[in-house]
Amino acid sequence: MLILFVFAEEQYDLPLQPLLSREKSTKAASENISFRVFVATWNVGGKSPDSKLNLDDILQVREESDIYVLGFQEIVPLNAGNVLVIEDNEPAVKWLTLINRSLNKANYVPLRGPRSVGSPEGSLVFPKIKLRKASKALRTENKRKLKSCNCPIGLERKNSKEFCFRCPQSQTNENDISSEDDEDGPNGPSSANSIKYSLVASKQMVGIFLTVWMRKELVQYVSHLRISCVGRGILGCLGNKGCISVSMLFHKTTLCFLCSHLASGEKEGDELRRNSDVIEILRNTQFPRICKTSNSRVPEKILDHDRVIWLGDLNYRIALSYSDTGKLLKERAWDTLYNNDQLKIEREAGRVFKGWKEGKIYFAPTYKYSLNSDIYAGETVETKSKRRTPAWCDRILWRGSEIYQLSYERKESRFSDHRPVCATFWVSVEAMEDGSKRR
Repeated sequence: MLILFVFAEEQYDLPLQPLLSREKSTKAASENISFRVFVATWNVGGKSPDSKLNLDDILQVREESDIYVLGFQEIVPLNAGNVLVIEDNEPAVKWLTLINRSLNKANYVPLRGPRSVGSPEGSLVFPKIKLRKASKALRTENKRKLKSCNCPIGLERKNSKEFCFRCPQSQTNENDISSEDDEDGPNGPSSANSIKYSLVASKQMVGIFLTVWMRKELVQYVSHLRISCVGRGILGCLGNKGCISVSMLFHKTTLCFLCSHLASGEKEGDELRRNSDVIEILRNTQFPRICKTSNSRVPEKILDHDRVIWLGDLNYRIALSYSDTGKLLKERAWDTLYNNDQLKIEREAGRVFKGWKEGKIYFAPTYKYSLNSDIYAGETVETKSKRRTPAWCDRILWRGSEIYQLSYERKESRFSDHRPVCATFWVSVEAMEDGSKRR
């Protein structure tokens, strides 16, 4: 059965079931299979969550996806202490705990630490543990295995183009696993094996936090996992702004997920600073080479990946006055507002994100709201000093073939002065024949 999707002025004929494409590849013993990928970006305004915050609606848990890519900005206040001194990981552990509760509801395994903080009802416990230990507890596969190259050495040179796409999972060398990653604590892989979704990657850089989850049975097809961070903003490399990128080989297809926080400001010309951030992130992101083969096709640069999804607080504004924007908002004149969106203007001029795609926006600007309200900052006397022209700061773009966007929307949490933005995709990957049967 086929269902017809019309979105972003493009039309796709897609099968209704998750395993969309079973088209045989011209390459030997391979075929294409597709997965549902959920992506969300949220600037949480430097606030640390409490145990009452429920992410079920934001993560759309009733419509389960195969892969979840969740990016946050400002998980800590961007003050001198967090930027220049010691990175505060406690909020990141809390976000992981909340995500774990929503994704693994039926098979929820709580994180435990020597000291824990929970709600008075005892419904959720925030562990007092380090981010590394929390991440380890939520993985069903050893991190060293995910990062390692399992490509067979010594293939004939004529097969060099397929080096990294012909490697059986069983060739991972157990002796390469570090003792730290191999030890099972009280919340190690032994307890995590009962969960439905496994953490694959998590990384914090000051206020930016990117986390990737997969169905447990899919994790075995991940290898060459690498992370790269590029700092922008104050003193550049210290990264109060910047980007975290996660690269992986999933089956035979290279994937890259990026979460960024670009330059802020609504003065004329500030959009050029954001353009510069994008250019520098693309130029300076370099994934370490871990492949054992000299002719690897596993890329070291963002644009060399087969499929790329970029999410974050890109901070592009609407190039209209506060009053004109307000009038159009009352009229719900989304097309007129969108035609004055800086990111749309800059993309169409070819100055940034050339070759990237974004779905059509049919929702209200996501920034800036008065806290705990549905009113934009500046609409009352009390919030006039914090007034900003409403804008679609929070965006999700993609690049590459065989990516089809199914939805693009905002959610209505009042937790922050930003509204979270979510997108759902079908992403097709090339799989070995035996791999697809196991799937």
